[in-house]
Amino acid sequence: MDKHMDTDFIVVGGSFAGMAAAIQLARANRPVRVIDAGQPRNRFAAAAHGFVGHDGRAPHAIMADARRQLLAYPSASVIDAMVDSAVRIDGGFEIVLAGGERMRARRLILASGVVDQFPPIDGVRERWGASILHCPYCHGYEFLGRRLAVIGMMPMSAHMAQLIAEWSPSVTYCANGIALDAEQEQILIARGIRIEHGKVASLGGVAPALDGIVLEDGTLVPADAAFLATQVSTSPLARQLGCEFDEGPLGLFVRTNEFQETTVPGVFAAGDVARMPHNATWAAADGVMAGTAAHRSVVFA
Repeated sequence: MDKHMDTDFIVVGGSFAGMAAAIQLARANRPVRVIDAGQPRNRFAAAAHGFVGHDGRAPHAIMADARRQLLAYPSASVIDAMVDSAVRIDGGFEIVLAGGERMRARRLILASGVVDQFPPIDGVRERWGASILHCPYCHGYEFLGRRLAVIGMMPMSAHMAQLIAEWSPSVTYCANGIALDAEQEQILIARGIRIEHGKVASLGGVAPALDGIVLEDGTLVPADAAFLATQVSTSPLARQLGCEFDEGPLGLFVRTNEFQETTVPGVFAAGDVARMPHNATWAAADGVMAGTAAHRSVVFA
């Protein structure tokens, strides 16, 4: 390790992507520090689904096991803290923690995830991850055959309504004031999907449960769960470092190549911060690539 550096690698984020990256580096017997703010995106969900070998387990339990397994390697460490800033320096990168502590590393892996921006609909936040959901593959099976709804947040929301019909014959698309063209409307009707054009005012039932969606005109749409796509915001660290971004339907994500390296040499990004769509399995796979590629970038420097 360079004597001017505190570690070879810093991984910002300790969830699926960050831990997957870090364990590759630890197994290469390289010094790696994971900086974890303890705010994973899936902390609102009671169980993770579709993740091989862990289907139905609580996300925090999976991550507790991951941390324990990582720390079995002497070269790995985890620091519970928030990263305030990051800059390029000669030979690597420097981060500043919320408490003011500075750390330097030869390579930096951004795996800090994204933050969901909730729409201004009363009751969404209290039900998020329980009965207001974002991913049918993650949560659809638990509501199989029940009354489902999709709340329109963007033109692509009509596409989600078609998808949700795979899980139930009782689906309502609440367009939420977003215009549907004639072709979209015909497709939804052909699939047996009820359409409500009015704007959504609030959610009914005792949170975190849901029993309906209330429109501005007072119409109650019965529903046991509703899906909506949130806009997301990403960590400011990538922008501070000068990384370039791509724009997806849900917001900006960090541009990476096939090895998860950003447009700034030596900075890698993995998981939700660097991709759309989002899923724990994809995040972990991206983390493996980021970790192994970051290691090779040091070996072959």
